[in-house]
Amino acid sequence: MFKFLLSLKGNARICLFTEPLWGVPFNLFAPFVTLYMYHLGVLDIEIGIILAVSRIVQMGTALLAGVITDKFGRRLTTFVADCIAWSIPALIWAFSQNFWWFLVAAVINGSLQITMVSWECLWVDDTEEKHVSPIFNWIYISGLLAVFFAPIAGYFVYIHGVVPVVRIIYILTFLSMTVKFVILYFLSTETERGKERMAATKGVPITQLLAGYKNIFVQIIRSGSMVQALALQALLSVVILITGTFFALYATQNLLMPDAFLAGFPILRAGVMLAFLLVIQDLLNKFNPKKVMLFGLVLYVASMAWLLTAPVSNWAWLGVYVFIEACATALLLPRIDSIAAKAIDPEERARIRSLFNMVIMAISAPLAFLAGLLSDMDRQFPFILNIFLFAIMAVVVLKGARKQRA
Repeated sequence: MFKFLLSLKGNARICLFTEPLWGVPFNLFAPFVTLYMYHLGVLDIEIGIILAVSRIVQMGTALLAGVITDKFGRRLTTFVADCIAWSIPALIWAFSQNFWWFLVAAVINGSLQITMVSWECLWVDDTEEKHVSPIFNWIYISGLLAVFFAPIAGYFVYIHGVVPVVRIIYILTFLSMTVKFVILYFLSTETERGKERMAATKGVPITQLLAGYKNIFVQIIRSGSMVQALALQALLSVVILITGTFFALYATQNLLMPDAFLAGFPILRAGVMLAFLLVIQDLLNKFNPKKVMLFGLVLYVASMAWLLTAPVSNWAWLGVYVFIEACATALLLPRIDSIAAKAIDPEERARIRSLFNMVIMAISAPLAFLAGLLSDMDRQFPFILNIFLFAIMAVVVLKGARKQRA
């Protein structure tokens, strides 16, 4: 894997090597986002509203992402959308005072769907298909390595409290991410596929390009592999959103874990996932991926059950939960992303990915609001909702397996 990493060239190399400038600051503030809002007076149900509004905005930007990426190019779109989606919100988050500040930042951050499409196209377009899965693994590894900086934030939170420390982290986030966006823009090049799409869409109104989504939508629903990948990505996205948002509140307010301890659990989670990606993943590749995903879903349900039965002030119990949940994520996430990447027609990657993301946001928006409503009633309820979502994912995996055998 390391030999493969060093052999990377072109956009794949620069996209991957600059990722820590995004990943490190993100993982410094990520464990404390919900708690930061809570300490500034934002209620559980308001957190759900913020999540839902963000997803609704992302539905619109996801729809536009493909045509914008094709019309203006992968490289320029990534730079502009990154600055809008991350640099501006980071400053707003740094100075937020109440619910309305977070709502405005969520609306602006909703443009991240554009850069998700353009950034993926920037490195996937000119990459051989056999190299896509290993690069996805390294993207995950890069993010996981960044998690090991989280204790720095935890230490300062312990000394100075959540709000002042997270404000400073957001300012550093603005600086680091903006530098990353500039470096990526100047060191990357437009892909050959990007140049073709720019030429094909030159002078064509965006409204006309959007009309072309009808054919793309038909293409998706006629492809069993794309429908399966879309359903799995959507459901897993909701699960990760719910867990990442409401675990901090449940752990600190219900299980009485100190705020600063939140930075420790991502370390354990990252360590487990790194072990999977660097050591165990090759061994797992010998098994049927459907069976591996089903086992991952079983572990996910077990992790939720373990969390829901956690006694108060038992940090070891929560550590076991994080361990099981990390194993489940490592089994599922790379395989689902790989299924999606291989199922998508490379000729229409940008627009298909846009529709994928739009549908994912359409599914997650009401569920995010529901999770906030449930958390307002009882902070265990969002995790019970996750168990129902895992059951639906299992049905999707089994149905896909039967179709393949047929």
